[in-house]
Amino acid sequence: MEWSTESVASCPEHAEPSQTLHVLPILVIHVHSSCNCRCVMCDIWKTREARNFGLREMAALLPSIRRLAVRWAVFSGGEPLMNAELPQLCALLRSEGVRLTLLSTGLLFSKCAEDIVANFDDAIVSLDGPPEVHDAIRRVNGAFELMQAGIQTVRELRPDFPISARCTVQKANHAHLRETVRAARLLGLNGISFLAVDITSTAFNRPLVWPTNRHSEMGLSLSEIAALENELEELIVCGPGEFGPGYVVESPEKLRRIARHFRVQLGLERAVAPVCNAPWVSAVIETDGMVRPCFFHRSIGSLEDGSLEEVINGPAARAFRANLDVPGNAICRNCVCSLNYRA
Repeated sequence: MEWSTESVASCPEHAEPSQTLHVLPILVIHVHSSCNCRCVMCDIWKTREARNFGLREMAALLPSIRRLAVRWAVFSGGEPLMNAELPQLCALLRSEGVRLTLLSTGLLFSKCAEDIVANFDDAIVSLDGPPEVHDAIRRVNGAFELMQAGIQTVRELRPDFPISARCTVQKANHAHLRETVRAARLLGLNGISFLAVDITSTAFNRPLVWPTNRHSEMGLSLSEIAALENELEELIVCGPGEFGPGYVVESPEKLRRIARHFRVQLGLERAVAPVCNAPWVSAVIETDGMVRPCFFHRSIGSLEDGSLEEVINGPAARAFRANLDVPGNAICRNCVCSLNYRA
């Protein structure tokens, strides 16, 4: 699963000269390594070993969460709902007053509806297009209908439970963005956000950067970019009237940035990094205990070697932050999922 959010600020405002972090507002935890979809743009489902971030690991993490004043935890994966200990994990964090967000494929919503409404503050489901497009990208027959039934079950239990969608824009759905928003409305979702597909990093269970043939399978040709730009402009011009102001989360500038990602991939524009302070305000914990400063940069340590604050303030992490020039870094320049947070 991919996740994106943006607020306002720049990284130096959140970093002391020593690069030691005393507060970590946001924590993303991959609580299950496997997934129940086989998405064309993701390799997580290819993992051979299903791993959980379990109750023992969360209990060990809790003192760090308390000391670092974590306010918001996002459960990702893989599919978090495949973790049998999920209610207990949530209970530990809720006892600390931590806001909990679920990132999910939505396929297990019917089965897990009671746990979802009891344990989470909100949920974000992956929506890749209208029903036939969504199912083809997920490579699960009936995926849209399963998600629709699950959302309905959740809403029957708690009508006001916030559920939004996230769509990864790529070759298979680039001309269907307005249809995707209509599908989100059909599902009764509270809103939808868009981001470009990531084809340049080793995130999402990729041992190596994708080869050129995978780039062409996900990326867009020049004519397809033109079709995408038309879709984006229609969303910008007509979206507020058709779907309501703010239903599509991104501003016009952020929507147009999606098309620029694909232009960069074709060498038509220079890559420009978004404003981001993720390594100073958040961390990503994987199921094996490895800690990343964000989804895309390599790990800065492991929870097997120390507490979370020891990892994020260890020599490798402090050196990483001290030397990270976001505008000049190649990974940052190609980032599709930035975090720009201020309390």
